Order: sequence, then C-alpha cells, then structure tokens
Amino acid sequence: MEKLNARTSELMTRRFGHDNLIALATIDGDMPAVRAVNTYYEDGSFYVITNAKSGKMLQLSKNPAAAICGDWFTAHGIGESIGCIRSPENAEMADKLRTVFAEWYDNGHIDEENSDTIILRVRLTDGILFHHGERFEIDFRD
Repeated sequence: MEKLNARTSELMTRRFGHDNLIALATIDGDMPAVRAVNTYYEDGSFYVITNAKSGKMLQLSKNPAAAICGDWFTAHGIGESIGCIRSPENAEMADKLRTVFAEWYDNGHIDEENSDTIILRVRLTDGILFHHGERFEIDFRD
C-alpha cells in the first residue's frame, strides 16, 4: 500500500473532483446499509450535502465506519458531520459544493435555511483505485 502521492492525488481529483454518484455504505445495527449519494472529492475526503436526521447520519453517529464505491474505486473511511452548510466555518466548502452541484442544487432538494442541512465528510483511510489496467492501493491517512 502506498501513501497518497502526487500521481494518485491527481488521479483521484481528476476522477472525483466534480459531481459524482457513488455508493456510500454505513452500518445499521449489525447490517450494512448502502445508498447512492452525490459527492465531491478533495484532499482525501468525499463531501455530501445531507440532512442531519437522515438514516446515514443516524447510523454514522452510532458507528462512523463507512465504505464507498464508484467508478473503479473502493475505499474505507470515517463519516462525520462538519456542521450546517450555512456555518461560517463551512463557507469555503459550501461555495465549492454549490458550484459542483449547480446542475441540481436549486431544484428543491437542498434547503439551506434548514439548520439540519449539513455537510457530511467521509475522510478516507484506505482505498483501491484502478486506472488503465493499473491497481493503486492507497493509504489516505496522514
């Protein structure tokens, strides 16, 4: 397994540094739970806009272990709310997400006036990326 380096970082950004639909798995009691979510990747983490009271967030509050899968990439990570999308500390990421998700952002799905509208960050720990026949086993931890 190799640490995230310039090449794998560039591959991850090119592949996922825009609106992507990925599968996000959490643990619901003793069973896995999986759903498709729109995500944006940056610096070893995937970002999702969601509701603090959603099933995924309730599951992550009990067990933050998460797994993702999408476009020839699978990974483990730690899911955590970084807070309300309107929080001043989230302004930079919120602006990025509004731009990345612009195609559907204002279709009624996102309610920024609701304090339960949060940003979920999945901090990756390890993953496997396939790119043109090459397999990269990546350690995302610092």
